[in-house]
Amino acid sequence: MSIEKKQIIINKQKTDMGTWGTGIKDSDTFADIYSEFFDLYNKGEQPDSISKKVIDGNWEILEIEDEKHNLWFALSLAQWETKSLDSKVLSKVEDIISSGADLKSWLDLGASEQDIKKRKIALEKFLEKIKSEKPKAKQRKKIKLKTPIFATGSCLVFKLETGNYGGAVVLSTDNNPETSCNLVVTTRLNQYIKPTLKDFENAEVLICNFGQWQDKVDVTWYFPDFFYKRYADVYENIGKIAIDLEYDAKNYDGKDYLFKLTWSSGWSMNYAAEKQFESEKAKPKPKIKLFMKQLTKKQKWWKIF
Repeated sequence: MSIEKKQIIINKQKTDMGTWGTGIKDSDTFADIYSEFFDLYNKGEQPDSISKKVIDGNWEILEIEDEKHNLWFALSLAQWETKSLDSKVLSKVEDIISSGADLKSWLDLGASEQDIKKRKIALEKFLEKIKSEKPKAKQRKKIKLKTPIFATGSCLVFKLETGNYGGAVVLSTDNNPETSCNLVVTTRLNQYIKPTLKDFENAEVLICNFGQWQDKVDVTWYFPDFFYKRYADVYENIGKIAIDLEYDAKNYDGKDYLFKLTWSSGWSMNYAAEKQFESEKAKPKPKIKLFMKQLTKKQKWWKIF
């Protein structure tokens, strides 16, 4: 999720609480998480594996107080519908509802008394529903074929809040029509002038140590689902650099790579750069360094983890 998207969510809630309504499913975040879960479910993946990917790939939502509840609501419903409701997830949802935390968020955002009453009823009915036994799991739907957004080597430029330019590079393309992901690594580019392809070739890779991250290389397989609808205006493709190394989309654990993998449908490279650069105003940047050439050129692969 980008900084812009994050702010849009918050502003939308503050200015128009009634746009989506008071129902559990009536939010962008709920719709995104629920859709992401069933996209993977319909591809044949198991619910427990999907749930881990959803949580790991949407960590930025969990940092937004007014939106994290919707993530847990969507995940719990998806698990319930697939007869895989995790007791810890159910407990978390039950705590959010019974403690009044979700209603407090609505109050803080200026919801009317009538909306609060409606929301309270919706929450209680939702909790009652997911605590009941579902007769059988939801059937998987036929998969829609997809195409990757970018070609391998594409250099993506984005604007930072400071007005400077940041950037990311597409390391690999998954041509499986059922997934069609792009493996994208974020760089530490942070400059006044729009970067050139040479700048990308010589760039240092972004390693995150803000929030929950402990020296995490910001590299992720991104699904194409929401790109054109939400992120096309954020990223500009300025051309391609050579990528000599091959990265396999089936290597889910990133074995023998210089990084650990995450998966997401929310293209958040600019958000990660913003958060890391902001964090470095108060704490040191990671001591570990990694450069684009180490991820693109055939040479000895240094182990950094």
